Amino acid sequence: MNKTTTKLADGRELLYYDTDDTSVRDVLDPRPLEPAIALSEIRRDPSTGDWVTIAAHRQGRTYHPPADQCPLCPSRDGRAGEIPADAYEVAVFENRFPSLAFDAAAHVGRSDAPLRTSAPAAGRCEVVCFTSDHEASFADLTPEQTRLVLDAWTDRTAELAARPGIQQVFCFENRGAEIGVTLAHPHGQIYAFPFITPRTERMITTAAEHRARTGGNLFEDLLAAERADGNRVVLTGEHWTAFVPFAARWPYEVHLHPHRRVPDLTRLDEAERAEFPGLYLELLRRFDRLFDAGPTPYIAAWHQAPVGGGHELALHLELFTIRRTADKIKYLAGVESGMDAFVNDVAPEAAAERLREVATRG
Repeated sequence: MNKTTTKLADGRELLYYDTDDTSVRDVLDPRPLEPAIALSEIRRDPSTGDWVTIAAHRQGRTYHPPADQCPLCPSRDGRAGEIPADAYEVAVFENRFPSLAFDAAAHVGRSDAPLRTSAPAAGRCEVVCFTSDHEASFADLTPEQTRLVLDAWTDRTAELAARPGIQQVFCFENRGAEIGVTLAHPHGQIYAFPFITPRTERMITTAAEHRARTGGNLFEDLLAAERADGNRVVLTGEHWTAFVPFAARWPYEVHLHPHRRVPDLTRLDEAERAEFPGLYLELLRRFDRLFDAGPTPYIAAWHQAPVGGGHELALHLELFTIRRTADKIKYLAGVESGMDAFVNDVAPEAAAERLREVATRG
């Protein structure tokens, strides 16, 4: 992998990842951009202890532009976008409308009042463009392209985790307008948080309780139990297993775990990295075969242990769709949004069976 680091016109960082070690990326950004100012802050909810990010400046971000004005496409035919090159393999850049930004500390104050605790949202938000092909999706990538994306995720995890104040790195993809995606180009994002996210906090607490009760690691025991039962296993390889969780929250939800427990992407070995692309592409293609209703909207989220160690969280990827039938969406209504108490209309065992039925053939 060849990595090239450069700057956009407003000073944001842009990184190219190429399979060719001799690639040269020296095209400058010609746009007359003024530096963006991030006014984000994080506020602690006094009733739950959760951190909430306030980022009012994001109201003006780009919203469903026409394909010929996509800012993530290569810059061609006199039209300059976020990526100056006229072609690329994988490109990563700082979001122009970030929820988190390191320079927020220069513009936002801090409060330590018991019921009004706040701080600058000093982190980083990056956009990861998986391919320069606007009409593609992640499922259209080759295993070689997918491996390059994995290597980019890994590199960004290592670099961002080393930044002062960062407590968790989150790599994810939102796919589909139904999910809330505002740019159709195949891309994902990376958030470097200055706090541990609420869902991760709950996982850490549950893992500690499991250790105290059983003496084992929650995620190792969970994976072993699912592999032994087999009823909800969707796909398995030598180094990874994908299964529908016993208490799935979403209509079709799959968790992909490496067999060897590691805390984050940087700790995967070469055999695990080599096997991942084929299994992940197969999962995405099965998701697209679930319904006769066009591409399936989904969220793919890497769960990594917080920075610094001391936690038992195991690296895994959670993939789920909000679509429950070809023409019905799982909306987060009263009990889900109001109480965080999920109700799933699809039995996890039925979802696993369906995902086995739609295996890619040929």
